[in-house]
Amino acid sequence: MKRFVWHYVQMIIAMGVGMLVLGGARAGVLHLIDVEISSNRQPEIAALLMAFDMSVGMVAWMRYRGHAWPGTLEMVGAMFVPVVLLAPLTLAGAMSGHTLMMVMHIAMLPLMLVVMLRRREEYSHDHKHHSDHKDNSDRAAHVEHEEYAR
Repeated sequence: MKRFVWHYVQMIIAMGVGMLVLGGARAGVLHLIDVEISSNRQPEIAALLMAFDMSVGMVAWMRYRGHAWPGTLEMVGAMFVPVVLLAPLTLAGAMSGHTLMMVMHIAMLPLMLVVMLRRREEYSHDHKHHSDHKDNSDRAAHVEHEEYAR
């Protein structure tokens, strides 16, 4: 149970690092070219960019720690599902950009937990275990993709 909780905390930290590093870099570049993306004026774009930033942080950390692509992409999905479901409400004027951001972040946490519970075995082992099975899992995903493509 301890390892599972530690994995969850690591995912939250990776989200935060991705958000701070990529979001900060983007803000700096946009400032240099005098462009502003605001969660008040363009909440859907701001939310998608933030989900992207958090996803990049998590993907980098998960792959570094030996997680295979299928589980990693499921975790990315947990970042984008709230935005995709809630953005129509802001577009329709039924939800403010601030509310979108708040609800999106709150929803991500239980969605991440659902992904982790679905793969409880993977998230309950140490990271050495992931790297031992990484190649086989990636190979199996590749074979599955090849069979689907036929």
